[in-house]
Amino acid sequence: MDSDNISAEVKIDNMGRVLFLSTIAAIGGFLFGFDSGVINGTVGALQQAFDSDAVGTGFNVASMLLGCAAGAFFAGTLADKFGRKPVLLVTAVAFIISAWGSGSAGSSMAFVFARILGGLAVGAASVLVPAYISEIAPPKVRGALTTLMQLMIVIGLFIAFLSNYYIAGTAGGATETFWGGFDAWQWMFWVEALPAAIFFLGLIFIPESPRYLVAAGKLDEAREVLTSLSNGEDADNKIRDIQSTLEENRKPRLSDIISEKTGKIHPILWVGLGLTTLQQFTGINVVFYYGATLWQAAGFTEENALLQNVISGSVNVLFTFVAIALVDKVGRKPLLLVGALGQALMLGILALIFGTAAVSDGGSLQLEGNMGLYALLSANGYIAFFAFTWGPIMWVMLGEMFPNQFRGAALAVAGLVHWGSNFTITMTFPILLASIGLGLSYGIYAAFGVIAYFFVKKYIKETKGRTLEDMSRDVQ
Repeated sequence: MDSDNISAEVKIDNMGRVLFLSTIAAIGGFLFGFDSGVINGTVGALQQAFDSDAVGTGFNVASMLLGCAAGAFFAGTLADKFGRKPVLLVTAVAFIISAWGSGSAGSSMAFVFARILGGLAVGAASVLVPAYISEIAPPKVRGALTTLMQLMIVIGLFIAFLSNYYIAGTAGGATETFWGGFDAWQWMFWVEALPAAIFFLGLIFIPESPRYLVAAGKLDEAREVLTSLSNGEDADNKIRDIQSTLEENRKPRLSDIISEKTGKIHPILWVGLGLTTLQQFTGINVVFYYGATLWQAAGFTEENALLQNVISGSVNVLFTFVAIALVDKVGRKPLLLVGALGQALMLGILALIFGTAAVSDGGSLQLEGNMGLYALLSANGYIAFFAFTWGPIMWVMLGEMFPNQFRGAALAVAGLVHWGSNFTITMTFPILLASIGLGLSYGIYAAFGVIAYFFVKKYIKETKGRTLEDMSRDVQ
């Protein structure tokens, strides 16, 4: 069957609905970003509040990532069993509870429990949002719509940085009283409960993914959803096309990632795992989780370090719009190649600046002359490259590169590896900072940027403009 004939353009009067549904789902990305970024301005306050050492502080920061790994893995498999929408609703509830619990925690153990719960929600959102959007979006705009998730992630990060900056600035510091007799750092976490509640309410109004409905044998419901997105004739053709990529009378399951022909894991999954691991090993989350700590180590005051986070968040948001404009025109692979080299170059400059800087008696770096300005420009240049390439494109690729039969299972495994890689980077950065310094640390991340370039060049296949069913048949 010619997929080009059955994947007609979405009617203009339904494009608004597709955008609305994608935006609602992408609020999960906003919460992903906010929950990841809010910890940035609270690290010192948490260390003081819970009287923790460097290792304990690192675990307070990284504990969420344990939940992320579990959330991503189980959400992918549960979504194949129960559907995308029910799991997303549970995810929204977990965000609300975690936001309240993190700010209310009276001990390090209680805080870690709340952050792990939030991590479960972030992990679930990280795999379900791109999957849901890719499964409702028409091929010609699928990249741009899936990039909405990354846009919402970076907006969430930016709002978290801005909120932290405002709350800490108004209170006089993250450990000072802000409002109602509670410390500023507590309010930094509580702010998240509002968008989490909006996410929950919005999810009530979205339909289930049509591709899940077909896999579950709910053809009438699938036809109704597809009709609302295009038209009745296209819906019937699309259902038949989806069915051609699924095993008859059986829902997808985790074991589908193993090929029946070879008895081994499908090669496409290894490609996805390499992509998600390299995105993390170029060090992006060191900037977002430890940004304030990093810039203070480089000699900036707490206030200026938090302001730098706001600037970085602005750059992140701006260049994500560049990704939206380019992803369906230029393609996924060219952007990944440019991003890998660009990130490596910017990180290499940072490594040189930090590695050659003098150290004060107090242990802080002293960036003399214009070196501080050059460091800021390089750091934001790195963020810009990430924002229009590896940041959004990795999620776009993961949402569309896996076949219908095991998309949920593949995303579960990819999400587990993604957050495991994130946890590794987050836990090891304070150790690297204390042992080899910022210069060599950034040199290691730059080297992974070069590795990422050659990985993409050899293993990544372009997915621009292709239907999910076409790509599913490539793997079968």
